[in-house]
Amino acid sequence: MIGYRFSKYNAPLQTPFEQLFDIFKQLITYTSGDVDEAINWLTELDKEYKLTTPEYSIEDFIQEMKDKGYLREEVESSGGMKITKKTEQAIRQQALDKVFGKLKKGRKGNHSTKFTGTGEENSVDSRPFRFGDSLDQISMLESMKNAQINNGIGDFRITENDLEVKETEHKSQTSTVLMIDISHSMILYGEDRITPAKNVAMALAELIKRKYPKDTLDIIVFGDDAWKIEVKDLPFLQVGPYHTNTVAGLELAMDLLRRRKNANKQIFMITDGKPTCLKEHGSYYKNSFGLDAKIINKCLNLARSCRRLKIPITTFMVASDPYLQEFVRDFTEANAGKAFYTSLQGLGEFIFEDFERNKKRKIK
Repeated sequence: MIGYRFSKYNAPLQTPFEQLFDIFKQLITYTSGDVDEAINWLTELDKEYKLTTPEYSIEDFIQEMKDKGYLREEVESSGGMKITKKTEQAIRQQALDKVFGKLKKGRKGNHSTKFTGTGEENSVDSRPFRFGDSLDQISMLESMKNAQINNGIGDFRITENDLEVKETEHKSQTSTVLMIDISHSMILYGEDRITPAKNVAMALAELIKRKYPKDTLDIIVFGDDAWKIEVKDLPFLQVGPYHTNTVAGLELAMDLLRRRKNANKQIFMITDGKPTCLKEHGSYYKNSFGLDAKIINKCLNLARSCRRLKIPITTFMVASDPYLQEFVRDFTEANAGKAFYTSLQGLGEFIFEDFERNKKRKIK
């Protein structure tokens, strides 16, 4: 548990169940969905922090989670307990609240852009009618007012000069791929980097679901290889004994975005290390020492390909080694993207701000 901080032990106005459930949700993310291990940690925390009372014990909490549909008994011979979809949603909601703050559900739609014209949402602005404007844009109320002022009531008529149209704002949809590094270095040196990355991914997924329901979010992980995971898989995600095949991650991200019809596409990549692996002709080429020119050049070529396809890549580097930052600078320059060198604590805020900022542009 080195390097991970649990909070809300004494949150005000919470029932005993709510207090314990907040901690349990953090623990279940840390233990990659292992309920028994999470309960063991909760029991140890209870001994140290006196979380329960004689009237409400850990056993009472477990039973209430079952009664409320947060836990289910496994019917297989292995037995044990598993979290339910209801718990997965609660974990994503907690991640959203923790990472992005309390958000209200927005209008079902997309992201505002700086463009006006024939769009989907009414604007407060209006202007005189111009040749080529759609008749649907004409504001009859404003046009009649203009006709009365210009022509008077006695000789009331509407001319082209009286017509006024309401501006509308374009709304854009965005397709996002979030890449998460699951190489072994994400848990090295006593620092848990994978749990904050999972929390950010869950928060981003819940944000899009609530505020931008027409957007798409694909989540992929990359180690020796890269593969797509579902949001429901995030609490169970674990780091493996992998190298860092950034090439495979980028190739998969580009393939996923190629299938999306949205004009706005972007890649977010969370990593703590340099690329050390790629796959060629069915076999792995690996080099963990220094910056391997063969691997680096393949990454830079993919970054340039994304640039030509107008797919910006934002890299969140959760490591501070100068030679790693040098690679990120070269990678970012090749893509004309962005890079953030951030602590784990600031990771969520950076991603949220960049996600919101990118929504306000429209790629033509």
